[in-house]
Amino acid sequence: MLRLEMHRTDMPNTGPGEGAKRVGALATPALLLDKDRLDRNLGHLSSRMAARGVVLRPHMKTAKSIDVARRAYPSGPGPITVSTLAEAEYFAQHGFRDMTYAVGVAPHTAARAMRLRKAGVDLKVLLDSPEQATMLGEAGRAAAVTPSAFIEIDCDGHRGGLTATDPKLITVAVALAGAGVKLAGILTHAGESYNLCTPDALVAAAENERAVAVAATETLRAAGHECPVVSVGSTPTAHFGEDLIGVTEMRAGVYMFFDLVMHGVGVCTTDDIAISVLATVIGTKPEKGWILVDAGWMALSRDRGTAAQRINQGYGLVCDLSGKLYSDLIVAQASQEHGILAVRPGSAATLPDLPIGTKVRILPNHACATASQHELYNVVSAGSDTIEAQWRRMRGW
Repeated sequence: MLRLEMHRTDMPNTGPGEGAKRVGALATPALLLDKDRLDRNLGHLSSRMAARGVVLRPHMKTAKSIDVARRAYPSGPGPITVSTLAEAEYFAQHGFRDMTYAVGVAPHTAARAMRLRKAGVDLKVLLDSPEQATMLGEAGRAAAVTPSAFIEIDCDGHRGGLTATDPKLITVAVALAGAGVKLAGILTHAGESYNLCTPDALVAAAENERAVAVAATETLRAAGHECPVVSVGSTPTAHFGEDLIGVTEMRAGVYMFFDLVMHGVGVCTTDDIAISVLATVIGTKPEKGWILVDAGWMALSRDRGTAAQRINQGYGLVCDLSGKLYSDLIVAQASQEHGILAVRPGSAATLPDLPIGTKVRILPNHACATASQHELYNVVSAGSDTIEAQWRRMRGW
């Protein structure tokens, strides 16, 4: 029988209650989650929406974890947004019943979504064509349930959906009624806000998102179609929207963790970023100005979202084990399982002395993409080396 021996101080990352008890003892690469930053981020947006009388419908596509969802809703399940039906099924198993599936519906997803409605889940789907309305109606009749759907509105040319002035808006609403599908309302997403970087531009994007959503709603209502929900949202516009009159709910997801793209947009500071990837130094090349770590794009993701921003963060910013940033040290290059740390081009900072075996933390460009590379969160508190819990993430479609 093959016998495996492991170094005593480098424990595998397995499941809750198992494995390492301290960050410094984790096998790397590993995903860390600072629960204090998570709670602060959750609380800030929740309070902001409550003050404006708008329902917050958190998007769970970033976290994909019931433990994170319970931090957002400590008193019991509330309204959520999902990006896959696997997420919908997973959260339904944990008691969540009010969900929006914010991806355009297809024949196979329509049938699967109707099975969830049959099981008592108020799952609303998304569409923007008469063909989808007809298809959804057929799926509802086959499952003996009444479907509920949002019409997707394109507010900034960034995603799918109809413009607020497109005559097809009424055509789709008529098709929904004819197919026996309840019109839940309209849904839009200001995806173009991710390309902005000044407060004035973000405020303007949020106002445009709101104004387009309200205009589409008014068009539908004027034509005799009930439109109870006016759903908007992106993490930038959720934090910069000043006037939300006419909006009934806000969706956002990456705000739970934040990341370097959101930092570049101007929505958060690096002190707000709640997740990081723990890595170990496995080599040095001082003649090249390199430090090698065991976290490549398989651990960090290939997302280079900051490359288009004013400050290119490479594959991530590098911190010491306590979370303190090294001056201008980035993951400059990445292959599948290797990361190369280097001082940012043009910086006067010097390469830190990090001997082989040193552990570092890397702040991600895109929290959703980085978290998706890992099976679980190693949960810590700010300034502590103790792993308080290990929270599993769901995966799949």
